[in-house]
Amino acid sequence: MRISQLEAIAAVGGRVALWGWGREGRAAYAALRAVGGPGGALPLTVFCAETEAADIEALGDPALQVDTDAGAGRLSGFDVVIKSPGISPYRPEARAAAAQGTRFIGGTALWFAGRAAPGDVAAGTVCVTGTKGKSTTTALLAHLLRAHGLRTALAGNIGLPLLELRDADANAWAIELSSYQTGDVAAGGVRPDIAVVTNIFPEHLDWHGSEAQYIDDKLSLVTRARPRIAVLNAEDPRLAALVLPDSEIRWFGTPEGWHLRGDVLHRGDTAIMDTSGLPLPGRHNRGNLCGVLTAIEALGIDAAPLASAAAGFVPLPHRLQPLGTRDGVLWVNDSISTTPHASLAALDVYRDRRVALLVGGHDRGLDWQAFADAMRTGAPHAIVTLGQNGPRIHDLLAPIARDAGFRLSAADDLESAIAQARAALDGDGVLLLSPGAPSFGAYRDYTARGRHFAALGGFDPDAITAIPGIGIA
Repeated sequence: MRISQLEAIAAVGGRVALWGWGREGRAAYAALRAVGGPGGALPLTVFCAETEAADIEALGDPALQVDTDAGAGRLSGFDVVIKSPGISPYRPEARAAAAQGTRFIGGTALWFAGRAAPGDVAAGTVCVTGTKGKSTTTALLAHLLRAHGLRTALAGNIGLPLLELRDADANAWAIELSSYQTGDVAAGGVRPDIAVVTNIFPEHLDWHGSEAQYIDDKLSLVTRARPRIAVLNAEDPRLAALVLPDSEIRWFGTPEGWHLRGDVLHRGDTAIMDTSGLPLPGRHNRGNLCGVLTAIEALGIDAAPLASAAAGFVPLPHRLQPLGTRDGVLWVNDSISTTPHASLAALDVYRDRRVALLVGGHDRGLDWQAFADAMRTGAPHAIVTLGQNGPRIHDLLAPIARDAGFRLSAADDLESAIAQARAALDGDGVLLLSPGAPSFGAYRDYTARGRHFAALGGFDPDAITAIPGIGIA
């Protein structure tokens, strides 16, 4: 839906609402204030939490109404509801309103609508998604494009809503999209120039409702948004099976394209560089470098000379982030880890060290059996479970711990978990926070969890949370 279409709705007395007042919601509000209605500003209603109502009313906007009841009856009274990404369209009230004709869209769709007409390609846009590694992949893409001399935007789910850059210009757009946003691109009708998918594993089942729906929504970036070129990881079986009649597919992780042989980066048969010293912890991150270089080639740029610029990349916070050493123990903050697969990948990075792993958090129904099975032969020195799903993980691991010989304990909170992990390490090893679960309930988000972990270790939380390169440069 284009901004001009919203203007047309307003001109005939149509009704538009915002649902959610986080950063995405505020960005959408600012963008829509440029849209006129009969006699002035477009009338808007904001559905928000009661704790946010006073702040919104303090804006003093006479064309803005505040509503704290986002029920089906209220939502169905609007032609268009622009919702924040964290609000699932599969909630019963959203489904009921949609059945009555209400259209739900997001800020990502509005931004793309301003870049091109429906059916056309938004030139220079490179959208990146995947269950694991999408933030690092997007930031690395922006870093290498800037090394090439392109004015490049780094935005999206990584921490900067696209609508905050609605009036900005750039040669290239490195855009991270979560599974909450990929369907928004498809719904808007504008085609991305390049779409990169790193991997697919079950996640966010509480938002999507099922594993099948999660995969469908995640892949909609390439199956329904119809990018000009889709850059896919050939080593992921779900991606390898895709057929995309409306897009050219370029694979990475194949002998013919960009791939790793051991730690050595190759372009076809040509060895390019040793990746073992790059600031990209974990083989999965170095593998995603192959996806970045493939995407750069899809933009018509010779990527091989840019590969060495990855050595100057600054890693992102909360992603296998070494904080420092305290009393002989290295503290590693991997708070972004929200799936069991992510925890396994983190353990692989430190497989040659004594590790005490902290796992558990908000329970959204993911299956931990594969993680438990992996502990039979690849367990760390100690595992401490915590959070809502901590008891479920503990029960799975208890019989394995006895046979595999690792220490297993349970904690009520992060502070207690850290104390138990430090005791198990006894001054030698790695204290690894890679929870494999969201932080909701105990913390606002994974950033707050990572900051608390840092503070408990005596590290400055403010010094470890900035995202390098965000915005346009």
